[in-house]
Amino acid sequence: MLRKVKPGHSVTQFTTALGLRCGLMLFAAAVHADDFADDSGGVAPREALADAWWTGPLLAANASSFPAGHALIEPYVFDVIDKGQYDSNGHHEPSAGGHELGSLTYLIYALTDRVSVGLLPRFFYDEPAGQPNSSAPGVGDIGAQVQFGLTGFHEGSWVPSTALVLAETFPTGRYDRLTNPADGFGAGAYSTSFSWYSQDYLWLPNGRILRVRLDLTYEISSSASIADQSVYGTSAGFRGNAYPGDSFTADAAAEYSLTRNWVLASDLVWVHNSSTRVTGSEPTAGAPTPVNLQSGSSEYLALAPAVEYNFTGAVGVIVGARVFVAGRNTGSSVTPVAAVNMAF
Repeated sequence: MLRKVKPGHSVTQFTTALGLRCGLMLFAAAVHADDFADDSGGVAPREALADAWWTGPLLAANASSFPAGHALIEPYVFDVIDKGQYDSNGHHEPSAGGHELGSLTYLIYALTDRVSVGLLPRFFYDEPAGQPNSSAPGVGDIGAQVQFGLTGFHEGSWVPSTALVLAETFPTGRYDRLTNPADGFGAGAYSTSFSWYSQDYLWLPNGRILRVRLDLTYEISSSASIADQSVYGTSAGFRGNAYPGDSFTADAAAEYSLTRNWVLASDLVWVHNSSTRVTGSEPTAGAPTPVNLQSGSSEYLALAPAVEYNFTGAVGVIVGARVFVAGRNTGSSVTPVAAVNMAF
């Protein structure tokens, strides 16, 4: 059981715990016992895969392929509630709080039994504490992806479902020349990510199924040309560029099939972001003043517990929240999330 993190604890301790948990999950995934003894000494009935319906955890994506010609639509709505800032030593400073309302929708289509393509449109509306709200809801940066299935799960085999994913994020959201900072919903840069997804099924001693996922993602970004006020903290008159740092995400997730309809889920996610650099100049009374800023690297650890209800094997809903539990040089937030999963 994970304990609540006290402010000031090093994130390194928690990345070690994440690595241990991931290792245990992979070890357990390689050990599929056919039978389990119940408390009376008998054999607990084994839940059939067909009797377990899933929506998926809040954060970890699916490694399994689905048949050619089928599609998945999964809209998310969320509210990022600002809870403050972690400094460079991991100490937490609370804030007055603010809200970033948003939606993210997965639109996935299977071209073949192993290859699927998808679009990920995003929309936002900001309500920062002590500052003007967004002028109107706005479009964020849109994503596109292609997923290649490598292996598939087969009951009785130790091989999990695995996939490689190549994704691109396009700078469609506003990010500079802002008159209101709350109208900035993009990064201004093209981002390319490379992911490895895995998914497996474990039968517990009571015969119920635990579905586990481990997703690893590395992302790199292009530079972004900046003019005036921007999401990078520049002000009117600034001219220059931003160079977003690379990022790495490790997400270990598990779902417990409580009944055919009800599922308990949780993600444990760790994110490391390299330093973002901003260079350029800003106007002064004399000659323009050079600007060369570094954000410094950052990292955070978050939990995302959730509850799923599946109406059928193809339609389900999930409600939960992502909660930051530790960090360094990064913001802190609690994000309630709800989504509907619909497969066709």
